[in-house]
Amino acid sequence: MTTISLKQAELIIDAIFAEAEKVGDKPMAVIVTDQGASPVVFKKQDESSMIRYEMAYGKAYASLAMGRSSSLVRYRAEQRPLFMDYLFKASEGKIFAEDGGMLIRDTKGDILGAVGVTGERPERDEELAKLGIKAAGFLTDHDAADLGRKARLEN
Repeated sequence: MTTISLKQAELIIDAIFAEAEKVGDKPMAVIVTDQGASPVVFKKQDESSMIRYEMAYGKAYASLAMGRSSSLVRYRAEQRPLFMDYLFKASEGKIFAEDGGMLIRDTKGDILGAVGVTGERPERDEELAKLGIKAAGFLTDHDAADLGRKARLEN
């Protein structure tokens, strides 16, 4: 089983931080996990607010737990609240159903781990997650689907 290395995870985070600083985004926090949701690295920018680790981790965890971006997990929570309430409880509160979590895939489309981004508007967090994944030479779910790999692009 292939997983993401510390160096690769740092490339993702560094690209996200560089872009956020370039355009003047709020202070960001980012986690990269392996396929089992174990943290590989977490970094937060100076002035980042409290509980950013938990939010970033929850977004990455949600992506891995449900095999899709955390924005689709949020959408699922809106559409099926009873179902998601069960999953929130079953995961002991680890799932955070908010945009900013995405699966990280290798060039063949296999899942290496996930990234969770927090600090800006939810849509921006997701944009930054995608940017970081691509900047490090990895694929998103959309890229994997273009390769013909199974990837959740909708609920």
